[in-house]
Amino acid sequence: MPTILRYIRYKGYRFYFCSHEPNEPPHIHVDKDNLSAKFWLSPVFLARNIRFLGKELRKIQAMVESNKIMFLEAWNEYFS
Repeated sequence: MPTILRYIRYKGYRFYFCSHEPNEPPHIHVDKDNLSAKFWLSPVFLARNIRFLGKELRKIQAMVESNKIMFLEAWNEYFS
């Protein structure tokens, strides 16, 4: 699972994608401790949430949107 970005100073979020999901549309997984979410990248949209609260999900979605280009480039490079 390639880690694309870590927001350590922002509460320890880890942004990554799984190498066994090449047939899905581009997306990014976000973990912190035992919390997890998955966002589609085009457009940015919550696909799955496990235990993140709404307020925190909105912050994470903003982080995904601000790094969308980098995530898409990493996805395309890895799966091409």
